[in-house]
Amino acid sequence: MGNLNLVTILLIVANVLVSIKGFNDFSFFEKYKFNIGAINRGEKLRMLTSGFLHVNTQHLLFNMVTLFFFANGVIYRIGEVSFLVVYFASLITGSLLSYYFHKKDYHYSAVGASGAVMGIIYSAILFDPWMEINFFIPGFVFGIGYLLYSIYGMKKQIGNIGHDAHFGGAVGGYIITLLLAPRLLEQDLTMMLFMGLPIAVLFIMQKLGKI
Repeated sequence: MGNLNLVTILLIVANVLVSIKGFNDFSFFEKYKFNIGAINRGEKLRMLTSGFLHVNTQHLLFNMVTLFFFANGVIYRIGEVSFLVVYFASLITGSLLSYYFHKKDYHYSAVGASGAVMGIIYSAILFDPWMEINFFIPGFVFGIGYLLYSIYGMKKQIGNIGHDAHFGGAVGGYIITLLLAPRLLEQDLTMMLFMGLPIAVLFIMQKLGKI
C-alpha cells in the first residue's frame, strides 16, 4: 500500500482540481453536486460528478489520503483498468443507494469521493482480509464493523455524513471485485460470504421497514 501508481495520481489530481474549482465557484459546485431535485429533473450526471467535489479541504484530504493507502493493493491484484472499474462502479452504486433512500427528499444534497473510496477499501480487504488497519484491527473486522455502523447511522441519521453512499460504495466494491476476481470465492468462500453479511442485514431491515 502507498505506492504512487499513475492511475492513483490521476484520480487524486482530478479530485483536487474539481474540488478546488468547487471551493472557489459556488455556481459550479451547485451545478455538479448530488441533489435529489436536480436528479429527478433528469440531471443524472450529478451522480458521477458529485464524487469529485468536496465540502472543504479537510474532507478532500481525508478521502485522498485514504485512497492513496488502499489503491495500490487493489491495482497490484487486478490491474489498473479493473481498479478503475471498481472505483467508478463504487462511486455510482454509492450515489444510487443514496438516491434510493432520499428520492423523496427534494432538497437532499451530497458531495465527496467517499463512496468510491469505500469501494476500494472493501475491495482491498477482500483481497487481504487479515490486513491490519490502524495497526491492529483485522481488515475484515473493520470492513464489517464499519458497514454495520453505517446501517446504524442511516437508521438514526447520525451527523452530516452520507452513510448510505458509504454503504453503497462498499456494496459496489464487494460485487465488482468478486466478479473481476472470482478466484476469491474459491480461495475462501466463508470469508467472502462473511464480508457480505452487512449487505444481507441492510436488505432484510429494508424489507421489514426498519430503515
